[in-house]
Amino acid sequence: MFHIVLFQPEIPQNTGNIVRTAAATGSILHLVKPLGFQLDEAHLKRAGLDYWDKTEIVIHESQEEFLQEHKSDRLFFLSSKGAHSYTEVSFQDGDYLIFGRETKGIDEDILKAHQENTLRLPMKPGIRCLNLSNAVAIVVYEALRQNNFPEFQLEGKLKG
Repeated sequence: MFHIVLFQPEIPQNTGNIVRTAAATGSILHLVKPLGFQLDEAHLKRAGLDYWDKTEIVIHESQEEFLQEHKSDRLFFLSSKGAHSYTEVSFQDGDYLIFGRETKGIDEDILKAHQENTLRLPMKPGIRCLNLSNAVAIVVYEALRQNNFPEFQLEGKLKG
């Protein structure tokens, strides 16, 4: 199981989509305040559809509180300023995959303090970043692929 961590998410539709990804992957979703929306907003609920009750969500009061509480865990910080490609890491069960705000990413002082654990998704030059919910899905599914999709349904069945 992996942990998806959103530092100060701003757009409810992205967080709703990430709720769906967390449900589909069995990941725990951590939301770190301040949030750019209310958890009861219609956009957030609609984007997460009926997956809210299938997702464990943990709320943290601040980045500092989260980092202090999880200082002995394996933390990976995803940023366009990351030192390594996300494909260079051997992800392990229990890893924390941390993503920043849609408009500003993760604060640079946090990235500098954890520089060896900063990761990026390779992109063409001049492109700033991917949509947050897309980036989360890419990294979580890579982590799961590396761990052979434990307890996942790997094959679909056609009717008839």
